[in-house]
Amino acid sequence: MGKDNQTWVNSFILLGLSSDLKTQIFLFVLFLSIYLLTLFGNILIIILIRLDSRLHTPMYFFLTNLNFVDVSYATSIVPQMLAHFLEEKKTIPRVSCAAQLFFSLGLGGIEFVLLATMAYDRYVAVCNPLRYSAIMHVGLCTKLVAASWVSGSLNSLMQTAITFQLPTCTNHVIDHISCELLAVVRLACVDTSSNEVAIMASSIILLMTPFLLVLLSYIKIISTILKIQSTEGRKKAFQTCASHLTVVTLCYGMTIFTYIQPHSTPNILQEKMISLFYALLIPMLNPLIYSVRNKEVKGAWQKLLGQFYELKSKLTSS
Repeated sequence: MGKDNQTWVNSFILLGLSSDLKTQIFLFVLFLSIYLLTLFGNILIIILIRLDSRLHTPMYFFLTNLNFVDVSYATSIVPQMLAHFLEEKKTIPRVSCAAQLFFSLGLGGIEFVLLATMAYDRYVAVCNPLRYSAIMHVGLCTKLVAASWVSGSLNSLMQTAITFQLPTCTNHVIDHISCELLAVVRLACVDTSSNEVAIMASSIILLMTPFLLVLLSYIKIISTILKIQSTEGRKKAFQTCASHLTVVTLCYGMTIFTYIQPHSTPNILQEKMISLFYALLIPMLNPLIYSVRNKEVKGAWQKLLGQFYELKSKLTSS
């Protein structure tokens, strides 16, 4: 009898944010607008970095990867959420749910390791500027990015495999906007202690370790900046880190709060809001942060726009 009860459902129902039709239509328009802006902003930054040779540096190599991860992460969640706003029956097949969990969890992990890599890049740029080119060579940058992708993907593969081995019996309603890790684990009709241990372990390895590396890098950076005699020199050194520091603050804060304590009583609405923050706002804000607060990117935009208007004038005159 115990064996019969431990079954696996073929599909799940995602409750999402609201069952009210007018609210769903409003959210559809709002989230679609943000998603399109996210795609446009991140892809434009990637193209800009590719076109401007002045941006062919380690920092922008890492930023290109970060932009790609942001677009991919948003795409792993938002299109399915938008489709459910227009559907009466908000079901998702088990295989699609597992795929969504794998990609969203993997891309999230990759982003955190990438942010730690970018912190190391800023540390070398500020604390050891004369040897920056020698240290941050192409080979090392490629290895660091590869390590980010491999570590995030392996962690996600392990977590997804463990989670979807859990029997859910008759439980098939996920009270979330997507197939989020903790929301799926809560469906299990067996003891999930081992899963909670795995979540805690991966949180420490893939979240806290990069966070501590970022923290250590910025302690060294701030210490070096404070030793600079001139105000202009301190300002210039800080500006090289300002965009990255802003993104780090946004990204790490709520994720640590969400995943580091899986035993705590979940606030479902809070979890949904946090997921929306990472799926919609972070990917949209990152290109803006790196554009508005970065002189090199501003200069590249001005150069690209100047070339565009010049080409337009030539075509018009001919």
